[in-house]
Amino acid sequence: MTISYHASLKLALALFFVLLLAFQQKSIAQEVISIQQAIDKTLNNNLQVKQAALNERLSDENLNQSRSALLPTLSGSGSFNTNFGRSLDPSTQSFNSEKFSSFNGGISSSLSLFQGFQKINQIKQNKLLLNVDKTNVEKVKNDLILQVITAYMQILYNKDFLEAAKQQLSVARQQLEQQQQLLDVGNKTLADLAESRSLTATAELDVTTAENALTISYLTLAQLMDIPSATTYLVKAPDVSNFETSVSIHDPEKVYADALNLFPDIKLAASRTDAAKVGIAIAKGNYYPSISVGAGLSSNYSSGRTKVLSYYEDGTREIGFVENTQTKVLTQVISPLFESYKFRDQVKDNFGQYVGISLQIPIFNGFTARSGVRKAKINYLQSQTEEQLSKNNLNKVIYQAVADLKAAQSTFESSTKTFNARKEAFSVIEQRYNVGLVNALDYSTSQTNRNRAEIDVIRAKYDLLFKAKVIDYYLGKQIVF
Repeated sequence: MTISYHASLKLALALFFVLLLAFQQKSIAQEVISIQQAIDKTLNNNLQVKQAALNERLSDENLNQSRSALLPTLSGSGSFNTNFGRSLDPSTQSFNSEKFSSFNGGISSSLSLFQGFQKINQIKQNKLLLNVDKTNVEKVKNDLILQVITAYMQILYNKDFLEAAKQQLSVARQQLEQQQQLLDVGNKTLADLAESRSLTATAELDVTTAENALTISYLTLAQLMDIPSATTYLVKAPDVSNFETSVSIHDPEKVYADALNLFPDIKLAASRTDAAKVGIAIAKGNYYPSISVGAGLSSNYSSGRTKVLSYYEDGTREIGFVENTQTKVLTQVISPLFESYKFRDQVKDNFGQYVGISLQIPIFNGFTARSGVRKAKINYLQSQTEEQLSKNNLNKVIYQAVADLKAAQSTFESSTKTFNARKEAFSVIEQRYNVGLVNALDYSTSQTNRNRAEIDVIRAKYDLLFKAKVIDYYLGKQIVF
């Protein structure tokens, strides 16, 4: 009974460690990223997309601000001062040599009635600029998607290239070993052995070059996805089993005509041209007079100001003599009785209001308005030129893309024929090898040639798939695999 218990305990512990080891291996396993996952990671993490989205939000705020500029303005002001020595009292508008404190405050409002339609045109321009930034977000995403697909395909190509290089290195080493054996029995010279060693060294260099290229392509894709460069991951080849290799060859002129209405670069350039055109109207607004109305409330207070409370008789004083006599003429002296003028009373008594209308007519401003209009027109011409350049570039890249698609189709057909020929040749070599009519080196070489031809077909198929998707990209279609 005791032995059974210990045996069960050992078995349980063994199972526990096995499960723990399996869990650790799974946890450190490299992530396998599909091409769609790479695109999603890029669009979610890439800072260019975030920056473009922030620019869109900024343009939206500019539009809201330009709309709010049509509303009247309202502002308040206030100041408090303590004066020493001879100073002008703002409440009494008289000089006061004593120390006193003063306060001024007010509220004012103004509304622009006419300003050469500048504010209306600014709203129109800001709407167009908002559309520019929205289109730019779309453009950035499209460009990144194409870059991700290109980098992804480059990884697949470099993996196949590395595999082919390793196979060639294996054949070169087998040949070197055979040359060494033949030299040992006197059937080969040192020159033959040196040539074989040279071919082996070249094959080793090709493997190293392919490994470096694969590492760089992984790094490029990681940077596009904005993940740590040290991240290790694997990529999964897209399923091309259902891909129609006989792709339809597009008419480049028709693709170009459709892309003009769909491609984000053209929409972006056109929106910038429209915004620049409105900028001319904004600049011309400086030629017109401006009309505005305003109103305000104000009051003030001074600690140096007093208020007459009452009057009292303060004796008499001599003001002259009666003519031809020495009789004095006296008058009653009436003196005021002052009290401190309270803050509340002063603010109430000094309360003032105003309403007014303002007209400003530009007569001469150093040709500033004229220069502004000329600059706006030049900016409009530049935008038109940039738009035409975008159209010309689009025309060039579409014709190139269609030509690349035709070339990829031809390459795929040629590589397929080569693979079929290599496969048939290997089948014959394999049959002869099985009956001892072909040595192992010839068999291995034939097998390597067949494998390399198969890799060329796969690579050509990927390239054909990519070139077909590029056409979809210029037609504004979502690139999916």
